[in-house]
Amino acid sequence: MPEAEEIPPPSDIAALLRWAAARLPEGDTRREAELLLEHALDVSRAWLFVHARDVLEPADVQRYAALIERRRAGEPVAYILGRAGFWTLDLTVSPATLIPRPETELLVEIALEHLAPDSRARIADLGTGSGAIALALASERPHAHVLATDASIDALLVAQANAQRLGLRNVAFRLGDWFAPLEGEQFDLIASNPPYIADRDPHLQHGDLRFEPANALSSGSDGLDALRHITTQAPAHLHPGGWLLLEHGFDQGAAVRQLLLDAGFTDAQTRQDLEHRDRITFGRMPSVG
Repeated sequence: MPEAEEIPPPSDIAALLRWAAARLPEGDTRREAELLLEHALDVSRAWLFVHARDVLEPADVQRYAALIERRRAGEPVAYILGRAGFWTLDLTVSPATLIPRPETELLVEIALEHLAPDSRARIADLGTGSGAIALALASERPHAHVLATDASIDALLVAQANAQRLGLRNVAFRLGDWFAPLEGEQFDLIASNPPYIADRDPHLQHGDLRFEPANALSSGSDGLDALRHITTQAPAHLHPGGWLLLEHGFDQGAAVRQLLLDAGFTDAQTRQDLEHRDRITFGRMPSVG
């Protein structure tokens, strides 16, 4: 509970939002203040605007102030709310999962370019976390079969719950590290957003990253350990002509393209995100003949 002097005096909702936005870290503080008040009161954004001059009960103000202090301490808004938007989906998230980020939607876009609307392709999502990639693809390609893996049982339970809540029946989940649960199986497309930050990268000690699962963020001295493992193992799990799509760091595009070429992939290329930074690299297994 916040200290007494941190709780604002009785005021209307508009003034309370101004107080909260002024206390929050840099960023879209006004929208974060609104989201946290919507959560505290279990109301919609429209309700806040309609009732902007209402004065809240002290208990509601204290509950809201406690959420603001959690955010001031650095806890991600998504973890406080227990949910995050991704693609067209509203996903449950927890500290056992990465928070889905807008740049990962580029991976979904590229995957859909390689999957016809009526595709019955077999798709694998490695390290699914909250299920963001797998569930987005399952929702857009209802005839495809999506199989998602994760080494964390806690993350997998979150992903399974998301699939059930969204009514997506064409996706299944398996516990295990990368390809371990997929022995002897092949797919038409494999996608992954693996850990790709270097172990000693100072960014791991700042912002939302401090609260996210470390094993889903960093991977070796250069951040490429998981990407190396996936690219070398993927050919055994792809049909001829199948695609491997990988998210990575802004400075890793050239390195990941080389990993794909070394593993026998063709058509290796990198796409940039909306901030014009290398983000997704993908390649194709050669077709037979």
